[in-house]
Amino acid sequence: MLVAIPAWNEEGSIAGVIAKVREHRPDADILVVNDGSTDETALLATQAGAVVVSLPFNVGVGGAMRTAFLFARREGYQALVQVDADGQHDPADLDRVLGGLDVADVVVGTRFHPDSMYFVGGPRRWAMRLLSFSLSRMNKGAITDPTSGFRSAGPRAIELFAVDYPAEYLGDTVGSLAIAIRRGLVIHETPVTMYFRQTGRPSKNAIWSALYLGRATLALLATGLQGGRKSRGDQS
Repeated sequence: MLVAIPAWNEEGSIAGVIAKVREHRPDADILVVNDGSTDETALLATQAGAVVVSLPFNVGVGGAMRTAFLFARREGYQALVQVDADGQHDPADLDRVLGGLDVADVVVGTRFHPDSMYFVGGPRRWAMRLLSFSLSRMNKGAITDPTSGFRSAGPRAIELFAVDYPAEYLGDTVGSLAIAIRRGLVIHETPVTMYFRQTGRPSKNAIWSALYLGRATLALLATGLQGGRKSRGDQS
């Protein structure tokens, strides 16, 4: 099993994240994809015992995870878990996220469940709800947290994502789910604990994220309508 950690200038948290993964899954191999960091992220990750692949410049989480899936396919891993480098994801939930791969190709850790204290408000929350509705309809099963990066992938998903994984903003979350659904992969969810980032700053602000999520929702709805029309045309 491979734990993949995409990291961009996360020197303040990367060693602690690796240590917590080791604590909860000492059997896991850990890959840090150093996404063009200009700080000591790569050095600290290496010192903490992770395998580090350094990209020459910043390509974003989608590009970094594409690298991780290529690595996983090349090395023959049957399961990969994505964990953020900023301390948002709780490695205590690794078993829960991995366990779902017995019956699914992708398992998404959702922060929106009755026991969760995580809160997203304002326009970003409304955009996420619309996006959740669209993806759940495509999936024919609930996807309540489409932007969660805490997720696992089984053999079929690793094979798919090694060759088809979007690199644009939120491609690693929303875009990859849409691709997986269209290719017939099984997607499930499991409740997890998530925290707000410990250090650093997000790559995009809340308003920009909300606008992007709204645009992504419209694109998914349009694709769904086109698919529905094509199906009705095939029946006639």
